[in-house]
Amino acid sequence: MSSVYKPNGLHSSDGVAAGSGDGDGTSIAPPYILRETLRGHKRAISSVKFSPDGALIVSASADKTLRVWSSTYFSLHEELVGHDEGISDVSFSSDSRYVCSASDDRTVRIWDVETGVQIKTLTGHTNYIFCCCYNPQSNMIASGSFDETVRVWDVKSGKCLRVLPAHSEPVTSVDFNRDGSLIVSGSFDGLCRIWDSATGHCIKTIIDDDSPPVSFVKFSPNGKFVLAATLDSTLRLWNFSTGKFLKTYTGHENSKYCIPASFSVTNGKYIVSGSEDNSIYLWDLQTRKIVQKLEGHTDTVIAVSCHPSKNMIASGTLTNDRTVKVWVQET
Repeated sequence: MSSVYKPNGLHSSDGVAAGSGDGDGTSIAPPYILRETLRGHKRAISSVKFSPDGALIVSASADKTLRVWSSTYFSLHEELVGHDEGISDVSFSSDSRYVCSASDDRTVRIWDVETGVQIKTLTGHTNYIFCCCYNPQSNMIASGSFDETVRVWDVKSGKCLRVLPAHSEPVTSVDFNRDGSLIVSGSFDGLCRIWDSATGHCIKTIIDDDSPPVSFVKFSPNGKFVLAATLDSTLRLWNFSTGKFLKTYTGHENSKYCIPASFSVTNGKYIVSGSEDNSIYLWDLQTRKIVQKLEGHTDTVIAVSCHPSKNMIASGTLTNDRTVKVWVQET
């Protein structure tokens, strides 16, 4: 019962960075086009991530496997097998040598990307683990679960350092800020919470007036804002120090699944998200206008990731498609 199938979504300056539009929201940068389609997963894809060095793409799936691909040659580098149930999320260590994966088998597992060997299994959650994230120092991992807690793990020992009684419904997303001092968590209870990663204390709770279920949260690259996706087909950019939301991005469809969004900063500043209309949407961060809609998938785009240095986007989809597509800007 991997997360991607659960009904109703069960399953990065002082200001906001300057936009790349020309005032009316039209993009100066050339459009993205489909570069490659990667096949091999047997069930729905749940997560795709570029490695921090940009050399690799990892995809996670309800078929219980992770697949590691070259982002240069688009060839399969390694298949990681060992989870007993579907996988919901994956995260790279900052040196791109390891990945951690979160699964419905209630474990987080750590893998050596080069050898494909499983290094550690982290156990303690009492329900499906939906999300996981390395801190920038890669000595800790945070994970969120349907048991409504966030756990913080010591990578070296594999021991749980602290359990955060985070939410009153399943935790859908966790992320560290750029220095690793804070963790943000999101939940179906409609709340985003900011935690001190060293003490486990809740520093701030962000809530929208309507409090729709929060399906994804991520710190902005500069660490000053939080991007939250909610199951009312809306992305909101929050200033978490004031608790005020600054910008809203709409036009995509997202009411059923936990679809992540990403910041693209390699050529202009964009917000990128998947959608339940089988497309990928790019918004100008500043003007909030849709600058491009990428079409080509044949099912819900459940996962997106932006290359750290190239104008490249990877996307992954649900059962009827099961492909990873790689999009690049025309030169």
